[in-house]
Amino acid sequence: MRTQVGIVGAGPSGLMLSHLLSLAGIESIVIEDRSRSYCENRVRAGLMENWVAQMLIDTGVGERLKREAMVHDGIFLAFNNEAHKLDFTKLIDKHVYIYDQKEVVTDLIAHRLAHGGQILFEVQNVSVHDFAGASGKPTIRFTHQGKAETIECDFIAGCDGFHGICRPSLPEGSWTGYDRVYPFGWLGILSESPPPEKELIYAYHENGFALFSMRGPDLSRLYLQVKPDEDIEAWSEDRIWEELDTRLQGVRPLKRGKILQKGITPMRSYVAEPMQYGRMFLAGDAAHIVPPTGAKGMNLAMADVRVLARAFEAFFRKHETALLERYSTTVLKRVWKGQRFSWWMTQMLHRVHGGEYAAFDMKRQLAELDYVASSEAASTSLAENYAGLPID
Repeated sequence: MRTQVGIVGAGPSGLMLSHLLSLAGIESIVIEDRSRSYCENRVRAGLMENWVAQMLIDTGVGERLKREAMVHDGIFLAFNNEAHKLDFTKLIDKHVYIYDQKEVVTDLIAHRLAHGGQILFEVQNVSVHDFAGASGKPTIRFTHQGKAETIECDFIAGCDGFHGICRPSLPEGSWTGYDRVYPFGWLGILSESPPPEKELIYAYHENGFALFSMRGPDLSRLYLQVKPDEDIEAWSEDRIWEELDTRLQGVRPLKRGKILQKGITPMRSYVAEPMQYGRMFLAGDAAHIVPPTGAKGMNLAMADVRVLARAFEAFFRKHETALLERYSTTVLKRVWKGQRFSWWMTQMLHRVHGGEYAAFDMKRQLAELDYVASSEAASTSLAENYAGLPID
């Protein structure tokens, strides 16, 4: 097989990159080790920055989003038994969208296949080769339906997530990983129940953080701060609901429903830089992950591929290399701002139990939350970062 850009990974970044390239008349092939059904049904992030939703709409893959997405004007911070509204529309004239990542993936897959895009699912034994140097001739090797295959391409886009093969395939010493592991995880559930508020509630409590989110008017996505090595079997449905009630502090009624999914996710921050080497470029979780508190994961990935698509277009249409050469420098500015905001939200809202400074830190966090909720300047800063910093 021969194409211009070989894309490893059919998550939001890989699929969106393929879509943007197609609009520019650039060929690509996407390979994915999971099944199409798995990609379209895996519940992940649900919050979309304003500009991301607009990009999907402007590029022709946002019709279902316009019909089904929930538009939010802000968020609530709950602490000291009160919920405080941060109104993004009043503060910065922007809003955010709730539209599950799996729905974005579903829409992009359907659009790419309907418009002649090539996506190969359930591939195995993927490896990337010959991408070193500006004049390299990259290849992607894999097995598909029991047959050994090779894609010859001009560039490789590694969009295969944190555990993918692209980043580890970079030569030793050509990149640096910056890592921070947090001393807690999130116990998340998907519940057949209406959310307690029409917008997200970020709740600070002595027992730990809780997030009250949603995937629809009758489908709640709820989270509890727990230890990263917590045993999920120790959390019965009754225990989960009781703890959610406790951390919501009575500021809103919480209706219970059937729990459809539950699991525990450890939290960490990670950045690999530079995000390029020779003719291979990393995007999304392959290069960086963030704690979900700031709702930046999918949004940063979309920013990566928007920049990368424009750089490829400049190369193939105008034979210009400057944007490709600056790709990593350009996107890392946004990545690190996203990391900073995600860390800030995480440290403000999560309790660190035990230790010499636990009591002090709790008082400090409550003061910080009160400041953010009562100061227009502080609220505006949070709103600007949450709804999405300028993309251009």
